[in-house]
Amino acid sequence: MSELSATVMNLPRRDAQDKLRGRTKYTNDRVRPDMLHAVLLRSTVAAGRIRKLDVSAALRCPGVRAVATGADAPGLYGIGIADHPLLAIDTIRYHGEPIAVIAAETEKQARAALAVVVLEVEPLAPVSTMAEALQPAARLVHEGWRGYEVITEGGARAGNIAWEAKSSRGDVDAAFSRPDIRIVESSFTVGRQNHVPFEPRVAIGSWEDGRAHIQTSTQVPWTVRNVTGRVMQLPPGRVRVTVPPVGGGFGLKFDASIEPITALLARMTGRTVVLENTRQEEMATCLCRENAEIRIRSAVTAEGYIAGREAVVLMDCGAYGGEQVFLTTMTAHTLGGNYRVGATRLVSRAVYTNTPPNGAFRACNGVYNTFALERHTDEICDALGFDPMEFRKKNVLGDGDLGATGQVFEADVLGPMLDRMETLRASTGTSEAEADGRLYGIATTVGTWFVFVGPSAATVNLNADGSATLVTSGVEIGSGTMVQSLPQIVAGQLGLAPDQVIVREADTDAAGLDVGVGGGRTTVSIGAASVAACAEVREKLLRTAGEMLQTRPEDLVVRDGRVEITGRPGSGMSIPAVVAHAQATTGPVTGSGAFTARNTPAMSGCAMGHFIDALDIPVFVVHEAEVAVDPDTGHVEVLAYRVVQDVGRALNPRAVMGQIQGGVVQGLGYALHEEVTITADGRIAQDDFETYRLPLAQDVVPVAADLYEGAPSIGPLGTKGAGEVPILAVGAAIGCAVARAIGKPVRQLPLTPPRVLRLLHEREPPPEFPHIAPGWASNTLG
Repeated sequence: MSELSATVMNLPRRDAQDKLRGRTKYTNDRVRPDMLHAVLLRSTVAAGRIRKLDVSAALRCPGVRAVATGADAPGLYGIGIADHPLLAIDTIRYHGEPIAVIAAETEKQARAALAVVVLEVEPLAPVSTMAEALQPAARLVHEGWRGYEVITEGGARAGNIAWEAKSSRGDVDAAFSRPDIRIVESSFTVGRQNHVPFEPRVAIGSWEDGRAHIQTSTQVPWTVRNVTGRVMQLPPGRVRVTVPPVGGGFGLKFDASIEPITALLARMTGRTVVLENTRQEEMATCLCRENAEIRIRSAVTAEGYIAGREAVVLMDCGAYGGEQVFLTTMTAHTLGGNYRVGATRLVSRAVYTNTPPNGAFRACNGVYNTFALERHTDEICDALGFDPMEFRKKNVLGDGDLGATGQVFEADVLGPMLDRMETLRASTGTSEAEADGRLYGIATTVGTWFVFVGPSAATVNLNADGSATLVTSGVEIGSGTMVQSLPQIVAGQLGLAPDQVIVREADTDAAGLDVGVGGGRTTVSIGAASVAACAEVREKLLRTAGEMLQTRPEDLVVRDGRVEITGRPGSGMSIPAVVAHAQATTGPVTGSGAFTARNTPAMSGCAMGHFIDALDIPVFVVHEAEVAVDPDTGHVEVLAYRVVQDVGRALNPRAVMGQIQGGVVQGLGYALHEEVTITADGRIAQDDFETYRLPLAQDVVPVAADLYEGAPSIGPLGTKGAGEVPILAVGAAIGCAVARAIGKPVRQLPLTPPRVLRLLHEREPPPEFPHIAPGWASNTLG
């Protein structure tokens, strides 16, 4: 039996019954009666200077055991640049920013003490939009930006531009000057999207043996460890982070803003402290998917080839750079992906505003960059008279083609996937008849994403009963990776059944470095580290068995819980017998493995300010949507949805299909329903489930999906991450389908009924960005 055949199976989730029956213990289920409860004093203005902060009265309130302010944790943290204080020190930069925190015996006592804190703030006129932030005379959201520590070199910064990344390949000016081309220009805008995992951010901090111990709902235990050490000015080794099951993440729990607060209060009080956001706090101060503004220009020949392309992407990072500094990298690989382009230059800017910070969200800026790129592609086809499917087939990236940073792509993947979509459509049939007199539209779109690799470590211990324990810093955030694919991988390597593989909860004291769960990286990175660990375990196991059986180790195999002589089923002995002998003679049977990026080369000089210059593991999707639009109400009904997804190898097709269904539904919310608005005083208006319109049961459409296998991947057994990418092209497919249904250009998401009606009646003004200069040079910092 091959490693692949021993690993692939439709394994159900081992945690499903516990979660369905309410037995799973999340972080807030671990709160004990003897713990202190912390609450945050948050700003009620979007911008201001703190003139007075007096917490002495709060300290005298019943039950209060500690009050902390920015002076108690003065270190700054961030990604790329350290610009973020744990608690506001002298400047308020967004509505809801934490200023002080109170720990008391009960939450009620802590909230009562908030009322007696004396806070005097000199309000400032907020910089509310990116257009305001980029004005020449705009007030600086961070007056001292030049003094911030630069953690990662390479990005350009200035004024309210927190970070700028750009890519440039080929002679774009020459491409746009050719006499045989047509220039098509498009502008798009998208709003924010809230993650709304059912479990809000929550952390429990204690101080044990001179070290902080934080139990938290996070996707990034090592980031929490490092940020806590940084803001508390501790060596990170004095911080331990453990992670119970996580009640949903989607990128929100890459944030590490509340965990250090619990550690700080635990050190001050000597008690264990819990801090949990209310639903309103979670939604009003959340790290949304950022709002963005995109302008794209393409030079296209009469034959339908893209000679040149340039684009500007403005990303609202809110009050602090955070994830957006890193996410500027992705524009080169998403807006600059999908298609073969002769020459290209792209710039992506993270812009400071006095609004709540934004952050990573499933497929990050790829979701709106794909929407913009695919709508722009349809506008090219409309302007030049091309068939949209044939244009895509002619221009999608293939073997040997160059990406925006000069990366050379391997294999033809998107072209065959488009063919597979036509086959899938033929097998399912279309749903035009169900439009029933409404306006009907169908659209096929493509998308390019990538698997984040980066460092991961794993240790595998083979136990005396024949079971195996996998120790990693991986976190189960609901995707099932830790309870499905990783047990399958380890079991396949060691000849065990998956239910014999125990996966430990993440613990930074017990497991090696891991950059976190997200970006579709867990199966690939931790899976590869686990394969390496299993190789060491298998080598020790076979060596011991060889001595016991008087057989060369290379003539032995492990399968079905036994070590057998190759070609002689039923020979040999059980794994427990071999492990017992090893433990008595040479010691425990254990192995460790590691994995990190292979650093696929980009073209020299093409990428500037990027955290990832080229893609180690590109991932492709083809999505198709059929919609019906009611011309009287503007309501959009999704009649059918089809997906062809590049999965490398589907170790668990059942799990992959579940991720595709969930990702598409989440994408439908972004495309049609979910809208975040900022009020005049700087608040997020939609701060509960009544005001924020999530997809409901009647909005869900069954997804027909085809798993495309065989594309190149450095992942274990040829795998690619399957959880991140299903949302990537949903906004694009819906936007293009609606545009075809109504015969009007769609340049903004979400497509709520009022917006669709305005489009139908030509009362929706097209996006205009006077703050994006017409010339390329004026949109970059040099």
